[in-house]
Amino acid sequence: AAGGDGTYTGDAAETRWGTVQVEITVANGKITNSDAVQYPTGNGRDQQINAYAVPILNSEVVQAQSATIDAVSGATVTSDGYLQSLQSAIDAAHLG
Repeated sequence: AAGGDGTYTGDAAETRWGTVQVEITVANGKITNSDAVQYPTGNGRDQQINAYAVPILNSEVVQAQSATIDAVSGATVTSDGYLQSLQSAIDAAHLG
């Protein structure tokens, strides 16, 4: 069954580089937005990788309407954490 409209925040996923947490916005049973509200920024490398990877992950979620998206090359740890948190947000929204 489709979930209610609103914003759902996934569980924080702990990765070896830091916490990743995803928030999705749902309207009419569809994911209209996905955003990493928390991700590793502890050093310049993290900032560089995630500045590139997070927007790609965000847009892939909206396109796929699910957590079945590809990890971003070079950002595997962030991608894994992102998918983990995303799945819990989708579960909370009862979209699964």
